[in-house]
Amino acid sequence: MPGTTHRMDSPSFFRVLDANLNRAREGLRVCEEVARMVLDDSALTRCCQRLRYDLSRSAVLFPRHRLLQRRDPRRDVGRPQIRKKSSTHRNLRDLLFANSQRVQEALRVLEEFSRLDSVQWSQRFASLRFRAYTLEQDLLRKLSSLRDR
Repeated sequence: MPGTTHRMDSPSFFRVLDANLNRAREGLRVCEEVARMVLDDSALTRCCQRLRYDLSRSAVLFPRHRLLQRRDPRRDVGRPQIRKKSSTHRNLRDLLFANSQRVQEALRVLEEFSRLDSVQWSQRFASLRFRAYTLEQDLLRKLSSLRDR
């Protein structure tokens, strides 16, 4: 849009950040529950928790009240429609993979949008994204090893 700013003073900037911070946290929580309750793996559970915690620490870069101020789920044009038959995951591996991808994609959006204001912030989110790649591999490897038994 002509004349629209896309920096930290833009309402759309905070909408994007808020949505993707939430998306990444939610995906990490699902991964954490798989690590904790299904895999019974304390090390992987701690990795998920640390990544979620580090994401939350990075989120303090953005004023919380500005994030919440811009949240408007009722008018979100991308809001999922409630369907009687929604897509389901075929198995636990699909569930884990889908949520890992969700985390990585959200972190990529945070990386790109924060770059509009700060290379340092962008690098912080890039670092979290690469940790998420490693976590995904470790979780999927552990899940596969349990099936192979």
